[in-house]
Amino acid sequence: MGEDALSIELQTTGKDKLAEEYGKVIENINADTASSRLKNTELSGDPSTGSVNAKRFVNVKGNVYGTARTGGAGQKVAVKPVIVAIDDDTEYIEEVEEKDLRMYGVNGLIEKRTVNHQESIKVELEEKFFAVAKTAGTQFTPTAITVEEEIEQAIQTLETTKNDFVRGVPRTMIEIAMTPNYYGKLRTKIATLPNSNSNVKSFELGIYNNAKVSSNVFLPAGVDYIGMVIGSVAQPVLPSIYNPKKVDLSDATAFGMFLYKGTKAVMEDLIIYKNTVI
Repeated sequence: MGEDALSIELQTTGKDKLAEEYGKVIENINADTASSRLKNTELSGDPSTGSVNAKRFVNVKGNVYGTARTGGAGQKVAVKPVIVAIDDDTEYIEEVEEKDLRMYGVNGLIEKRTVNHQESIKVELEEKFFAVAKTAGTQFTPTAITVEEEIEQAIQTLETTKNDFVRGVPRTMIEIAMTPNYYGKLRTKIATLPNSNSNVKSFELGIYNNAKVSSNVFLPAGVDYIGMVIGSVAQPVLPSIYNPKKVDLSDATAFGMFLYKGTKAVMEDLIIYKNTVI
């Protein structure tokens, strides 16, 4: 296949191949990251406008029967809106020379590079997710002696949270994401529990006292773990494919993907973190 033919193939059939492979990238990221499991997905609005909304509804209070009739109206639905700006834009754009196309072929090269993009995107999303969680969360200082008691104490701290928006949290909605070193201190105990371990590709997830515990390499430096309730942080992501296009005055073709996204805490009261004691 000649060089001109390769260029034409990349810029025509290559578009379909890119769409197919980047579809796999987003799908795999959603299945392979802790942030995709933990983030708030109850968002409204059009991300292309520059922001989406997350809402927290205030709990209704029980009144004596007849209060609404006497007052002529029921209680107003109180809501706390949280605007999540899509203000974090990154790109994964690469140029490929004709000689590389000839070596790998169009399909082979696209598959090879999108796999690399997937790993880079995963790291970016995970690090930003947990950095925002830590910044928004409350520092937790345990009083327990053993690691087992400490993690139970962290779980209870989240479980017993009560305010206008929440009246306690089911343990099944809580996860403590730990550094590998800290998770290792608890792992022996976790391994003795029935049906507690599940190796989820890039991280290990277990169940401890009915709450999820996981090992995570993307936590901010200086913390042992971050505990949160599912939905505490929102991270909408809007991908846009850059179809193959010849680079001016060169024998290279550019392709890749843009990511428009935002990361913001929606429920700061349901996030805690423990600093590493040095």
